[in-house]
Amino acid sequence: MKIVFIIDQVYLHGGIERVLSIKANYFSSIKENKVYIITTEQKQNVPCYNFSTNIFFKDLGINYHRSKSYFHPKNLIKLPKHIFKTRAELQKINPDIVVVCSHSVDTYFIPFINKTIPKLKEFHFSKSIELIHRQKSSKSRKRYFLKFADYVEKKYDKLIVLNKAEAAYYKTNNVITIPNPLTFYPKTVSNVTEQIVISAGRIAPVKGYDYLIDIWQMVFRENKDWQLHIYGDGDKDYVNLLKEKVQEKGIQESFIFKGSTNHIKDKMLESSLYAMTSHNECFPLVLLEAQACGLPIISFDCPNGPKSIISPQNGILIPQYKNKAFAKALLKLMDDKKIRTRMGQQARINAQNYSVEKVMNLWMKMFSELINE
Repeated sequence: MKIVFIIDQVYLHGGIERVLSIKANYFSSIKENKVYIITTEQKQNVPCYNFSTNIFFKDLGINYHRSKSYFHPKNLIKLPKHIFKTRAELQKINPDIVVVCSHSVDTYFIPFINKTIPKLKEFHFSKSIELIHRQKSSKSRKRYFLKFADYVEKKYDKLIVLNKAEAAYYKTNNVITIPNPLTFYPKTVSNVTEQIVISAGRIAPVKGYDYLIDIWQMVFRENKDWQLHIYGDGDKDYVNLLKEKVQEKGIQESFIFKGSTNHIKDKMLESSLYAMTSHNECFPLVLLEAQACGLPIISFDCPNGPKSIISPQNGILIPQYKNKAFAKALLKLMDDKKIRTRMGQQARINAQNYSVEKVMNLWMKMFSELINE
């Protein structure tokens, strides 16, 4: 089986890139398979995650201006070249399956080229963010674009969403739910004795780190012994803005930006709690990783991902933007090792439900059905 994955790049740290490495490596380990990854702007950078040497990489060198909208004239002028190169590469490979991973320009033209090849689209964000634009009373121009997006989505053979609640947002009957696979399951777990709360991911407004700063200020007033470590990177101006806020709050000694790391598992094992304040999440893989390391999780109950992973047995869901309740929950678990240990044990058990073998069997079954059809 020849499988093509299409993504913008694989050199920046992110959940989509991490999951792709797991899936691509799994498929490439099967002798009958050949796996290809087509990128548009790898720019000769080395992949940030480990990919098997059996995987074939091809960068199209489109190099969109990432600081601008994909529909900005400077990017639109690159579109014909992007379509031509993608079509030519697919004709050359002649794959059995094409999977579009990231949500970029190719999402909107892939279904219309090389039409005999089954094509799938993964969604790694929650469509709840579109609801305000879809209302009949909405005057947003985006409403009309979303109608076009609905039309395009119907043309895919399958749309893969990460949880059942998310499937309700789609207008088509080609939706299938397959969660992300767990990226690691360490032999040891955190002893939850270190006075460290950890959070990780792309440093961007959607992750709500500005809320986490406000929450930690409340925590710091009551408990000055613990630290909060943030792992990840993002736009330098935005990161600096957050750092300035930390300075203004006077919590710079305990709220620490650690930058990106290739060893997030080790950092989790050295921590005792995980915190998430995102505005929305589709299926936050980082929460599964934290659970695999035996960490209890405290998270905003944002749409739609955390509630599919967190239960009262393994963590605490806080009504969104209830900062005081979030701080209270942190303080409660920081003060009680027995609760941390019990929740951490249940978190570890829950993570087993998302093993690579279980999840990839769902992918293999879907591929076989599409090819046979």
